[in-house]
Amino acid sequence: MPHDQMTPNSGRPLDPIDTAILRLLQADGRASVRSVAEQVHISRANAYARINRLVEDGVIRGFSARVDHERAGQGASAYITLKIVQESWRTVRAKLRELPGAAHIALVSGDFDVLLLVHTRDNRALRELVLTRIQAIPEVISTRTLLVFEETDLGPV
Repeated sequence: MPHDQMTPNSGRPLDPIDTAILRLLQADGRASVRSVAEQVHISRANAYARINRLVEDGVIRGFSARVDHERAGQGASAYITLKIVQESWRTVRAKLRELPGAAHIALVSGDFDVLLLVHTRDNRALRELVLTRIQAIPEVISTRTLLVFEETDLGPV
């Protein structure tokens, strides 16, 4: 299906070379096209074209660094679950995006509505974030904070 005829939720299936390219770029977003080409055994021109197509198709949404939060001065991490007013997701999401240390926001099903991952300097900063910023959002009915004791970065999936 041509790119301009794709709907936002439909994607073209990835072939094994595309999958290998994604794994390499997830492990090292700074990998050169030449390095990627060599590792997946294709020409540089082919690697360049495939990476560009993956970006244009929205499969690759961007390139980023994986951060060791503790070494970056963010020694406290927590998952915060939120129950929110029905149909307030877009409003709540916009407010959560503005929070310092917000790393991941997901609308989920189950006993709560939103799952938020945050990284803060310490537990005091985490408490302030929850009590003065998150619970002050009018659409937030309740929160529950789950402290992260240890994390393991699994790298590329």
